Formats: sequence, C-alpha cells, structure tokens
Amino acid sequence: MTPTGPCDTPDVVDVVALGESMVTFLPTRPGRLADVPSFERGIGGAESNVACVLAAAGHSARWVSRVGDDPFGDHLVEAIGGYGVDVAHVRRDPDRPTGIYFRTAGDRATDAHEVAYYRAGSAASAMSPTDPDPTAVGAGRVLHLSGITAALSGSCLDLMRALTARRPGRPLVSFDVNHRPGLWRDLDAPGVLRDLARGADLVFVGQDEAWGLHSAEAVRAALPEPEVLVVKQGAAGATVFDKQDVTFVPAPRVEVVAAVGAGDAFAAGFLSATLRGLPARDRLRHGHLMAAAALTAPGDLAAPPAREHADRLAALDDAAWGRLRLGPGWTEDVRRADEEIRTP
Repeated sequence: MTPTGPCDTPDVVDVVALGESMVTFLPTRPGRLADVPSFERGIGGAESNVACVLAAAGHSARWVSRVGDDPFGDHLVEAIGGYGVDVAHVRRDPDRPTGIYFRTAGDRATDAHEVAYYRAGSAASAMSPTDPDPTAVGAGRVLHLSGITAALSGSCLDLMRALTARRPGRPLVSFDVNHRPGLWRDLDAPGVLRDLARGADLVFVGQDEAWGLHSAEAVRAALPEPEVLVVKQGAAGATVFDKQDVTFVPAPRVEVVAAVGAGDAFAAGFLSATLRGLPARDRLRHGHLMAAAALTAPGDLAAPPAREHADRLAALDDAAWGRLRLGPGWTEDVRRADEEIRTP
C-alpha cells in the first residue's frame, strides 16, 4: 500500500501528525525523581516525534495540535519547527497550559522507571472534532495518529473517532496503538483502541501491548480490517501483514543507550519507506534502522541516518543483515557500519 495524492499541490504534505507534545524534563543523572537534583529540558510527544524524524529524513511533515499561550508552548513550537516541521497549524490556548512531564533516566521497561505527568487539563486535551482545521489535517498523503490522544479527554476521543471513521477521499490513516495504561483510568482502553485501529489503513502495535495476544497471527486475527498491520516484537523484530502477504524481518543487534523514542522512530522509518513505495521487507528494515538510531542516542529524538546510507543497509542480503551490529554514532560513521557487516 502506497499513499496516493497530488504531492505537488500547494499545502499538501507527505505526513500530517496530530497529537499532544509536551516539554520533557530529563534527569541529569540516574536515580529516583525525589533524589535527582536537576533536569535538562527536551520535547516529547509520539506524533510530533514521528513528524520530526520524517522531516529530518527529507519528507514534508506537519504537526497539528494545541499548546498553551505560555513559554513552554513557545519552546515546543520553536523546537519542533526547528526540525523542519510545519507548525503553522498549532493553536495557542490562552486558558490552558502546555503539558509537561518528568521521567527518570532508567529504561521504561524496568520497575524502577518513573514518569510524572502534568498534562491534566492541558491545551491539547481540549482538542475536539470542531477544533483542528480540517483542511490542514486532511492535506497530507498520510495522517498519523496514536492512541495516546484518545486517552486525553472525551473530546479528544471524539476527535479520534471522527478521524478514523472510514470515508471517501480521506488520507491514508496511520494509527500507532501506543497503549499507555496510566492515562486511561476508568476507560476501556483495549476496546477503544481496537475500535480506533479497525478504522485505520495502517496500524502499528507492539505485541506486548496487544491485549494479551501472544503471536503476530493472533493480533492479525483480532484486527483483520486494516490493509496493513505491523506487529512490533521487540528485539526479535517485526511482522507486517500486507494484503495476503506476511513478512517478518529480524531487528539488527543494537547497543542501547536509551530505550526511549524507538517506537516512534520505527513508525517514521516505516512510513518513510511506505511513502517511497518500497516493498514490505524494506519498509520493516527502514523501521528497524530508524529505531536503532533512537536507541543508540540519548533522549526521545535522534538524527536519522542519511537516506543513501539507510537504503544501502536496507538492501543487504539476509546474511549481511543478520550480521549487522549498530552502536552509538553508527548513523554518521558509514565505514563503521561496513566493518560491522563484514564481521563474520
């Protein structure tokens, strides 16, 4: 499946990403939030992360959201715009604040990891079916969404239901399930997320968040509607169900620096290859390579490899791909990647 649409039409972009971004406070050292003495400021938001990676990879990308009319809102708009993302359709809210959060330096997968969100009543939580400019939202070859937005408020859930409703002439709708249990409280997260996913054309879901299902095939059986379903299987790799075809690609071995932002980077890599009309194997490999760029750098966002570098790695034969080892700096050091591939 390749998105269609007039790429050269004014105001049409490759990808529109809609969702909340927050100012992130990253600790300067490991430890409990109660013990860390200082933090560094960053940006965090699943959808805006995808937009930033795609823009850095040479695609036209737009972020649609709401932020407070406050200094943190200024920072988000400036920082995301600095990646080359179109931020002209981000609305400023004079009455609600920009969301922020703090997290520990540890891996999100460990019990010691802490995240403290201050996003209740945020400007983004006021998004609704009547809020974003429908022309701006619909002007992408791809509209990228995630399940996080649906958890922010009742009006945000209404917006997500409207955007994932099947109708003629809509963009290709990409949906990352992105189940964050702490955001859902009393809502039926599995039921809501499944319903939203069923309305999308392209769905990303981690097997660890797929409602207790224990195989990629079981996830596909639960979600037969999307034309393309990508089941992420952690360090093992990922499987894509595309029409009648099933393709599995193992992930390369990665020296992990920080296990944050990898899922968003994977989605960006897969979408980039989809926009370029590449085959299923290469879409998955570009997803893995973008994820590896995020895993081998601190913070939620990392510079992607140059397109020609990624293309060359994605075109490796299976044996060479299996020998690939990626560590910090690999996106810039082409010779190092060559040496890793040749290692028996």
